[in-house]
Amino acid sequence: MELNDIYDKDRNRTGRLHRRGDTWNDGEYGMVVCVWVYDGAGKLLLTRRAPEKSFGGTWENSGGAAQAGETSLQAIVRELFEETGIRKCESDFEYLRTTWDTHLFFDHYCVQANVPLEEIVLQPGETDDAKWVWLDEVHGIIDRGEMCSVIAQEFLSLESELKVRQNA
Repeated sequence: MELNDIYDKDRNRTGRLHRRGDTWNDGEYGMVVCVWVYDGAGKLLLTRRAPEKSFGGTWENSGGAAQAGETSLQAIVRELFEETGIRKCESDFEYLRTTWDTHLFFDHYCVQANVPLEEIVLQPGETDDAKWVWLDEVHGIIDRGEMCSVIAQEFLSLESELKVRQNA
């Protein structure tokens, strides 16, 4: 059973917990973290969602819900390691921005890591494939409907910021 902190609209912890899968009440928010891993030479790391997950079989960046007691940075360090086996320190991550919807705050990060595909360790039940793609290739993946729609929107809104961080 996964528990997450409940935040108010101003992103203050309320001291209450939410059980994953339960309905959120009005005025309650959770925190989700997302990270774009780039290699510094023009490529992004994408992972494919396991078939049993929502949006199964589509490509995405790494991320997930912060667990109860975790800060945003602690959550992104854990999620990246769980989904890819890539170990990074909190100070390695660059905060990009926060977005939100009805019940979730989304903290967006990027981090540089040049890890060969054969060293990527996928998380069973979460991810089933990984690939490095050129930034320009992502548009084709989106156009073909192969990227999770929510992640596609995120990529398009952050693309210019991601390009700046590449040495390509």
